[in-house]
Amino acid sequence: MRHARRFAADVEFSAEDASRSDPEFLCRVFDGAIAAGASTINVPDTVGYATPEEYAALIRSLIERIPNSDKVVWSVHCHDDLGLAVANSLAAVQAGARQIECTVNGIGERAGNASLEEIVMALHTRRNYYRHETAIDTTKIYRTSRLISAITGIPVQPNKAVVGDNAFAHEAGIHQHGVLANRETYEIMTPETIGVPGNKLVLGKHSGRHALKNLLETNGVRPSEAELQRIFEEFKALCDKKKQVTTEEILALVEGELRTVPHTYALMSFHISTSSTLPPKASITLMRGRELVTQEATGDGPVDALYNAINRIVGLTPSLADYAIEAVTGGTDAVAEATVKVRDGDGLFIGRGTSTDVIEASTKAYLVAVNRIVNERQHWMTDVYG
Repeated sequence: MRHARRFAADVEFSAEDASRSDPEFLCRVFDGAIAAGASTINVPDTVGYATPEEYAALIRSLIERIPNSDKVVWSVHCHDDLGLAVANSLAAVQAGARQIECTVNGIGERAGNASLEEIVMALHTRRNYYRHETAIDTTKIYRTSRLISAITGIPVQPNKAVVGDNAFAHEAGIHQHGVLANRETYEIMTPETIGVPGNKLVLGKHSGRHALKNLLETNGVRPSEAELQRIFEEFKALCDKKKQVTTEEILALVEGELRTVPHTYALMSFHISTSSTLPPKASITLMRGRELVTQEATGDGPVDALYNAINRIVGLTPSLADYAIEAVTGGTDAVAEATVKVRDGDGLFIGRGTSTDVIEASTKAYLVAVNRIVNERQHWMTDVYG
């Protein structure tokens, strides 16, 4: 600890499984850590075993019993095995903790960690009760949640608090009437507070780059000129397939474009033939540099056949670890968002694609993952052989 303080002003000491440890032993360990120079003391509920009342009592007891406890920041790190991570974290704040270790969308080991968006919005919405604030810009919460979901390939459940698709949906007639009469009747926070796009149908095939750029900037997206051009081309292609495009669909398209890896292989076209009596057969054409390459393959389904055809072209045999597809919005012409996780050796590669055609979205997603594999292999070869 003393050695660490020579290089950093803030040194955190964490005692794993503190919530199930002997309190007397914890006091001795934390006392020694503070004496050795620790400036932050973390009290983890490593396996999500604690309840709010006992966890708050533990934090309060440690602060009261340990000399110089007022010289450090008390931190908590809660897991959600019993669904109590957020409740435990908030109870700890009331007991004197001033740092909460949490994650966007509550992602983490096993059942996950305390959810950042739930903690932040609880403190924000009930600030008259908790009387503590964060420096977090709440209007970035929704976009950050979608970004993390896209990067990790872990979808947000519809009924997830704060950022789930149903968080601000009102289906029951009495609820709809109450919200229309006064939003505060059933909405304790507004969608705008967390940055949920307010507009729905906004742009169409006659919209220009300026309108698209303005919509993106309104929603906190500021692409470079090159990125904007790519997004605009994808937007126009989407408009050819449907008359009006929602903000959610545009943002889903943008999230894919802004994280695109170098396109070693680009999708040019594909064809699927399938029936109830014959195995699905796929033909796909990819471009590598200026070369067009076409391959055919069969599979257990149309998507599997396309993936097999792609594998033949790129010369890889990765295994599909996970595949998911969902509609960004409602309606038969809604944009589909496909997410795939592909294993290649010890590596896990995530790809994501959007289209009004679920087969095309699935193909785009797989191709992104394959391009990531190719890109990493090329970097590895460069590092090894120069």
